[in-house]
Amino acid sequence: MTFDLEKTLNNLKINADWVGLRQVRETTTTRLFRDGNPQSNGRKSTNGVMVEVMMNGQLGYCATNRLDLDSIQSAVNLAAQQAKSAKNWGIFSFNTDIRPATKGKYQSPVNDSYSLINASDLNDLLIQTCHALKVSDKIVKATAIAQISDIKHHFVSSNGANIEQKFSLVATDYEATAQEDNVVQKRTDNGMMARCYQGGREVLNPEITLNRAKKIGEEAIELLYASECPDITTTLVLAPDQMMLQIHESIGHPLELDRILGDERNYAGSSFVKLSDFGSLAYGSSMMNITFDPTIQGELASYGFDDAGLKAEKEYLIKDGILLRGLGSLESQARANVLGVANFRSSSWNRAPIDRMANLNLESGNSSFNDIISSIEHGVYMKSNRSWSIDDYRNKFQFGCEYAVLIENGQLTKTLRNPNYRGVTKHFWHNLIHVGDNSTREFYGTPYCGKGEPNQSIRVGHASPVCAFKNIQVFGA
Repeated sequence: MTFDLEKTLNNLKINADWVGLRQVRETTTTRLFRDGNPQSNGRKSTNGVMVEVMMNGQLGYCATNRLDLDSIQSAVNLAAQQAKSAKNWGIFSFNTDIRPATKGKYQSPVNDSYSLINASDLNDLLIQTCHALKVSDKIVKATAIAQISDIKHHFVSSNGANIEQKFSLVATDYEATAQEDNVVQKRTDNGMMARCYQGGREVLNPEITLNRAKKIGEEAIELLYASECPDITTTLVLAPDQMMLQIHESIGHPLELDRILGDERNYAGSSFVKLSDFGSLAYGSSMMNITFDPTIQGELASYGFDDAGLKAEKEYLIKDGILLRGLGSLESQARANVLGVANFRSSSWNRAPIDRMANLNLESGNSSFNDIISSIEHGVYMKSNRSWSIDDYRNKFQFGCEYAVLIENGQLTKTLRNPNYRGVTKHFWHNLIHVGDNSTREFYGTPYCGKGEPNQSIRVGHASPVCAFKNIQVFGA
């Protein structure tokens, strides 16, 4: 029997200021091959409803995967009891302004439906990818993984909201591990699971995939014989696949308003940013322009509306280096009295929405890749994240990359292995001296941004051009 969310809402018996029902249905297929042999082939499906009830300015939540009126009514009663109990302990009193009565639809752009890919074709592509990675007997492990997700959201509320969103996601990851005696080096496809997009079968273009896999294998072999990264203070150039991690950790997380307000302090840490900094703090150089933009077609965390029903729009968080907005939902904006964005998101039907990143991007500048490299007398160019560490205020950090090239007299010269760099967030971004143009800009994403109690692992997207930073501490293994 088909479950009717709107009909269920209309038949509920509850005396509350506001009631919302959010149904999430997700099916994810994951296929993993190692050295051309199957390692796992699974499909997971979930389907349930999150109930939200507002009473006396407080919110209560309850989730259920039993999709019938009696079960939803029981969940509503439990959520109402939570909201009543919170009346004497709430830190802020809300009204229905935080749940707009929005109506709308969103669907991922799909040029070529991946539902037409049969299991044999997908398996063959992953097997061929393993073979393409193995460019030498020195490649001791070659893996290829594909993850395909179909997700449907439906949100209705007692004040008239009705939002339907459909997401089609494709994520891939390829890895080659090379060994020569006691030297082991690994190259992946732009860092762990970074190639994640909204779309269809076009994301799995066989010719592009196999050519990329061959290059990954060749670079893994190259690293076996490369020089160790030197310990120096120099100009650092970061490829877009490492800029993804830099943006995520040193901009995204510290700008989350719930973290600044203290909600995340016990689990995920706080932030060096203060509420008084918005509108005045010089976060970085005047070349720094950071946008929150869930409207970009194909980027992993694009959507039409957040889980409160707020319409998603492009907003500048940092413009010309000055901090303007936080990553805060309507709830956090009301509490903090700071401008925010449509970023109230949950990872599934059994999690309440919280402040999250979505597509967080660095806008392009005017320099070509050749312009950037040719202007540097001495430096290091790094690609693909391998490791990360940042303190609980998202301030001091140390990141490692898979692959680097020395820059000498405006030229890329020799390959370096085990490259790392460290810095402090504001100092690092104030040392931004070059921002690449659109020809250097690339889009990536990750399905593994963790936050919240209980934990929520959510999908985020990042786009960036190539960037250069002066006077950065670089070091080897």
